[in-house]
Amino acid sequence: MRQKLVAGNWKMHGSLDENQALLNELRIALADMRNMACAVCVPSPYLAQTQSVLADSPIGWGAQNMSEYAKGAYTGEVSASMLLDFGCHYVIIGHSERRALYGETDQVVAAKFAAAIKAGLTPILCVGETLAEREADMAESVIARQLDAVLAVSGMAGMAQAVIAYEPVWAIGTGKTASPAQAQAVHAFIRQKLAVQDADIAERLVIQYGGSVKAANAAELFSQPDIDGGLIGGASLVADEFVAICKAAQS
Repeated sequence: MRQKLVAGNWKMHGSLDENQALLNELRIALADMRNMACAVCVPSPYLAQTQSVLADSPIGWGAQNMSEYAKGAYTGEVSASMLLDFGCHYVIIGHSERRALYGETDQVVAAKFAAAIKAGLTPILCVGETLAEREADMAESVIARQLDAVLAVSGMAGMAQAVIAYEPVWAIGTGKTASPAQAQAVHAFIRQKLAVQDADIAERLVIQYGGSVKAANAAELFSQPDIDGGLIGGASLVADEFVAICKAAQS
């Protein structure tokens, strides 16, 4: 049986004081969580603080992005080995904001995914369609293309060490959420597509849903057979909301 994973994506939010309060609340409230995993993916400048606060807790942590290169003249970039220095377990790869705002192609995402796997990090691979693509009935073809780029480089062996997050672009930060049935249909498509190559790995793969997940809708989303938790944006910045979402995954 797959263990659900709830991961917070803080995006470009936070300060030392705000982080300290939030992380302390999470450490206390989630100290006794069982049968699920939770993590926070924080801006890189706050990894040391996060490591310090969460080191003796069951909450994992990670980064929101990394370079495809191991080292070198890549000003402003952060390597996988640097993330490991701060105890990261997870790294978000291919978030729609990285694809749309910073021009990350499927090939760049695939290279970053491969670098994360090689370093021993667990990539949270984001896939998803825009509203225009959904309305044009292209959701499955877009997601298949995004997955195929990664499979071409890392294969199913790479997927066995990863998490996938389905994030419909039209539902990220908009307040709109895919219905449980809509989300389940895409999660099932992802699992079925990967099962063609390796049914065992596909069955064990954790596939999160991300897109305006809140305490109010988490339980219904997480009750779907192929939804294995969530990648949480805005709600991960509010301790009570994030804790409630984690508890929904536990139950």
